[in-house]
Amino acid sequence: MGKTSRASRLAVLLLSGTILAGCSEINLFAHGAKSAVGGETPPPPSASASSNYKVGKPYQVAGVWYYPQEDFAYDETGIASWYGPDFHAKLTANGEVFDQNAVTAAHKTLQMPSIARVTNLENGRSIILRINDRGPFVHGRIIDLSRRSAQLLGIEGKGTAKVRVQILPEESRALAGKIKPDTSGNEPKVAQAAPRGSVQAESLPPPPGSKANTSVPELASSNPVQPQRGMTVDAVERELATQEVRSVPIRPTNIYVQAGSFSRHDNANRLAARLSRVGKAQITQASVQGKPVFRVRLGPMANVEDADRTLEAVVAAGSQDARVVVD
Repeated sequence: MGKTSRASRLAVLLLSGTILAGCSEINLFAHGAKSAVGGETPPPPSASASSNYKVGKPYQVAGVWYYPQEDFAYDETGIASWYGPDFHAKLTANGEVFDQNAVTAAHKTLQMPSIARVTNLENGRSIILRINDRGPFVHGRIIDLSRRSAQLLGIEGKGTAKVRVQILPEESRALAGKIKPDTSGNEPKVAQAAPRGSVQAESLPPPPGSKANTSVPELASSNPVQPQRGMTVDAVERELATQEVRSVPIRPTNIYVQAGSFSRHDNANRLAARLSRVGKAQITQASVQGKPVFRVRLGPMANVEDADRTLEAVVAAGSQDARVVVD
């Protein structure tokens, strides 16, 4: 990627957006999506929120209901996809304009805009981006990246990749207008957005239509300025403008289809038995918020294509909430 000015990156991050896999939420319901009747309307954001801040009501796509909500602790793994040219210059779900060369993404339920770190678990590339749209509406996909985001993460040519998506709480709360200035005199809370430790530079391809630049991309310092608890929307925008691709250690991961998660082992056993015609399901125990849960999973899968086929079979067998996970 050619080296760009901080102002240019800031403009891209703030004024651009991605479109969901097919259409924006603004015209989503004209394309077969249904809004929940009597659904709770989220309270309006405060005056300090981003001007395009939106959570949205429950909606339905292809027979599946989605329930948007504010989640400042979101941390999930799964499969990422990307899109771009067909939706360039169209509106995103929160009313922004999609620019396929912006570092943004779409998510089914997270508040918009929110700030997240996305890490490609296959090559270690990691970026911070802005989520401002709804999608992807394909089984087994956790996030839809703009074309530029996919390029930075090394996903464009392959089409999909195993990723981890982590919401950045302080930055996202600031965009939601939910952070008030700290008048207690306490030490400011450190935001988790900025890279810590060593950061490795890596040459990346330029966006389509631009001239190649052999200079190394500017990277965030390993000793960055740490935003305060009372950070404003402008402070978040400045923080975003300093971010570039970083490299993190990679470890072996596997792809599974998780058919369900239960607090009782006998319920997990029943589901595993029902799925015997699809494949051999494993029951694994984990701890969530200090409580044991029993997960019913099939796999590991050899590749994303096998995971997609298995997921469709599991959904057809009655497990509508089944999903692809990376572990």
